[in-house]
Amino acid sequence: MFLAPGLLLFVVFRVYPLLEGLRLSFTNARLGRPSLAYVGAANYTRLLDDTRFHVSLANTAFYTIASTLPILVIPLGLALALNRGALRTVLRGVFFFPFTLSVVTVGLTWLWLLDPVVGPFNYYLRAAGVPARSWLADPSTAMWAIIATTVWWVTGYYLVIYLAGLQDIPRDLYEAAALDGAGSVRRFWAITLPLLRPVLLFVVVTHIIGSFQLFGQVFVLTGGGPGDATRTVVQHLYEAAFQNFFQFGAASAMAWVLFAIILVFSILQFRLLRGHTEY
Repeated sequence: MFLAPGLLLFVVFRVYPLLEGLRLSFTNARLGRPSLAYVGAANYTRLLDDTRFHVSLANTAFYTIASTLPILVIPLGLALALNRGALRTVLRGVFFFPFTLSVVTVGLTWLWLLDPVVGPFNYYLRAAGVPARSWLADPSTAMWAIIATTVWWVTGYYLVIYLAGLQDIPRDLYEAAALDGAGSVRRFWAITLPLLRPVLLFVVVTHIIGSFQLFGQVFVLTGGGPGDATRTVVQHLYEAAFQNFFQFGAASAMAWVLFAIILVFSILQFRLLRGHTEY
């Protein structure tokens, strides 16, 4: 009985939309169309010939690969620096603060920072004698600007996760290694990194799953442009559903392809973390 309200909400707002989306993906659903027609797998096979969908998938994959290393290294380096510091709590809050901001706030902030006329980045470039750049209007830099925005936004979140993992490692192991003459670098490779393996796997897989859902930053900063340089799968899905004649059937098919990709990484995460490390 106690679980009934929560279970009902889960079914209404999670299970039903999921199944309804699956049903629509096999129809020609479109806003204003009075009746639906079953089209089989046509919406899925059409994706095989959809060049812009292929571009959006490639862009999403590039974003995922290019942003994974900074997401791993930068928060981990900060966590190692703050793990023993006296101001750990204060600095942790400072770094975590950007993550409390909405994606729209983050996007608008970076839109100003990267502005070619009044943005601080270009101001200092001009002061140094370097020509200003239109970071978000240049296909060669637009995606990198979105990656930088995301890394700045989520670093504090992963920093807290790394700190929790570091504080779970018994100090006795470090003391024993120090008595054996192991330096800080040796202790990091022999103790810290192996025992942080579950945390590292969690961060990587969680980031990959989140990367395939990238939308807010792109929508605010570039709108998928210039051209299709920053178009992602979710951006393409959004336009199919709400801009290009409200093609709900085609958009539902894209959503299920995206769901399948995310499901694969979710299962991978579960299998990798199932054999958790015992200290």
